[in-house]
Amino acid sequence: MRLAFMGSPDFAVPALLALHAAGHEIAAVYTQPPRPAGRGQAVRPCAVQAAAERLGLPVRTPARLRRDPDAQAAFAELGLDVAVVAAYGLILPPAMLAAPARGCLNIHASLLPRWRGAAPIQAAILAGDTETGVTIMHMDAGLDTGPMLRAEAVPIPPRATAADLHDVLADMGARLVLRVLADPPAATPQPDAGASYAPRLTREDGRIDWTRDAAALDRQVRAFTPWPGSFTALAGATLKVLAARAEPGEGAAGTVLDPGPRGEALRVGCGHGVLRLERVQLAGGAVLDAPAFLRGHKLPPGARLG
Repeated sequence: MRLAFMGSPDFAVPALLALHAAGHEIAAVYTQPPRPAGRGQAVRPCAVQAAAERLGLPVRTPARLRRDPDAQAAFAELGLDVAVVAAYGLILPPAMLAAPARGCLNIHASLLPRWRGAAPIQAAILAGDTETGVTIMHMDAGLDTGPMLRAEAVPIPPRATAADLHDVLADMGARLVLRVLADPPAATPQPDAGASYAPRLTREDGRIDWTRDAAALDRQVRAFTPWPGSFTALAGATLKVLAARAEPGEGAAGTVLDPGPRGEALRVGCGHGVLRLERVQLAGGAVLDAPAFLRGHKLPPGARLG
């Protein structure tokens, strides 16, 4: 089948590799343009572009699509049977949605209509969902509102992070889209009941609000691993919280509590309950478990975070 693949981050790479290995003719790979990244801010291609170039596939990196008639015309000229989209990052205008003979298929990392939008994996963990999955859908002009072709569910383990689910769902999406292309099922319209929206995350979303429930902060730390991460202020510096666990107890919100008889527990009061910080990193420092951190940084009971 002649297709275009449209994706940018690591999540989309397994699908690209699977389509290529299955023998589909990939006429073009569309990705976000290379951008500065890392400490040195060197311009780097996204994960899909790097993978496509390793496979020798032609890559296109338009900065926009909706107000670019030339980009839309170039897409139509590919003469595609279908386009496969996975976390691309640009909205496809109606002309592009209609160009492939079989339309555009989206690999979406949730059980639609639950968690439409840009951050469904993180949203599922934040909400305390017990399962998630992948839906393959026909794209329409709405935001993840198109008819569904196939879906598969997976349980969310109690201590799962977004990184854990990311890899499972990326592989699942690759497998499901191959099945849909090989044996297209009947489409099922999405119900509006139960629909939720997962907005795009920003760095500031990771700031810890200690007035919240400890269980919610536990989920935040797991949902925002690895990005945008969870962080708080400590003596004017940024303290990243890389692993944490909610515990019973009480204390003023953002206040360091008694470290226990062995002096190794880094426990912080919340709006309800206590959050035990298990692994942290002070800006510019090494990643440390709580006992090692406390040996090098004296935090007496009553010290404030946030």
